[in-house]
This record gives sequence, C-alpha cells and structure tokens, in this order.
Amino acid sequence: MEPVSYRLTLLPSPMSLCRLAPDAGIPDWVENASLLSITRTNDELSIICDAHLVPENVQAEGGWRAFKMIGPLEFTMVGVLAAILNPLAEAQVSILAISTYDTDYVLVTDPDLPAALAALHQAGHQVSV
Repeated sequence: MEPVSYRLTLLPSPMSLCRLAPDAGIPDWVENASLLSITRTNDELSIICDAHLVPENVQAEGGWRAFKMIGPLEFTMVGVLAAILNPLAEAQVSILAISTYDTDYVLVTDPDLPAALAALHQAGHQVSV
C-alpha cells in the first residue's frame, strides 16, 4: 500500500491546555478563541485555547502549537491520524490530538516543533506555516 499524503497548516497562535474543576462553567475568557476544544469528564473540565487568553490563576500547560489537517475528512477514511502520528512518534515528538466533525488537529510542544515539521515533511505531508 502506497503511503498517503495529507495537507496541514500550522495555526499561528500558541495554545494552552487548561484544567478546571469538573463542575466549573465554561469561562468567558475563551469567547474569542481561534481554536477552542472543551471536554468535560467526571474528573475535570479541559479546555484547549489560545494561550494569550488564559488567566494566570488557571492551571494550564502552555507552549503548544497546533497543526490543522486540511479537510473535510470523510468518516470512512482509515488511518488518517496514524499517518500523521506515526512519523511524529518515530521522531520522539509527543502529541495531543483533537477531532472535530470536519477534520483533526494535532498539537505538539513548541520545543518539538522543528522535529515535528521535519518528520511530517519526511513522511511526505505538505505543511503550510
């Protein structure tokens, strides 16, 4: 089977992964996020958003950079994330993945960005920065 190539774009804004109490409301400070992912579990409310929006008193890990896969991606497509994540894993790049209805986002830490770009290019993917 021939390797599949995907097109991705690097979003300009650094992102943060925030942890709030499981019963917390959706905060107003995420209102103007360029990318916003909200996940609630019994243990926490996790928010991924532009780093500059996160108040200092919020538990957060900043310094993430997001790649957006150019979509929409069909639900019947198999191995889409694996085609992106496997080269990153081989390059020892940690990731955080988000899926939406139309596409996927892959976040890497800012220090790993050069290695991620090199691994994605070497795997045949087209990345716009």
